[in-house]
Amino acid sequence: MDDGGLRTAVGARLRTARAARGLSLGALAERAGIGKGSLSEIENGSRNPTLSTLYALADALGVPLSRLLAEHPGAEVAGPGITARLLETATDDHGTVEVYALALVPEAVHVSPGHGPGVMEHLLVTRGAVRAGRSGREADLGTGETTRWPADGEHTYTALAGEPAAAVLVIRTPPGP
Repeated sequence: MDDGGLRTAVGARLRTARAARGLSLGALAERAGIGKGSLSEIENGSRNPTLSTLYALADALGVPLSRLLAEHPGAEVAGPGITARLLETATDDHGTVEVYALALVPEAVHVSPGHGPGVMEHLLVTRGAVRAGRSGREADLGTGETTRWPADGEHTYTALAGEPAAAVLVIRTPPGP
């Protein structure tokens, strides 16, 4: 994430969601497992959060990642071995659907924490070979192949064969309470 306007929007969304839940900066930082100073910098738009940090914050707040990305198509976030670009988000009475384009670095393993009850991930490999799914139960996929898994537990993504890979990821989050 490098767009200053997007960083500011993410910070504002984060601050609003935290306040709506009556959480202090320290309480949210503790729930998400990040430093209070880092959270303050993210909320103020002066720090680029990684994909893992944003997921930890979204999970701690009980909101889809796209909500923190201000539902801004084209927003990109990265983490070790992975870049995710938001393509689309839609929310209705049945929940939220997020669509991301993923770029995976060869042989780097991206580990994602669980997202919450009822969250499902669907992955379509569009280039290369990928290993993805719940930790310990990943599937090896080639171009054009798909898999899905409950995303309430740790899951991973890895580009295989020493080549970069690309995929489309659809995340379906049920409606909140």
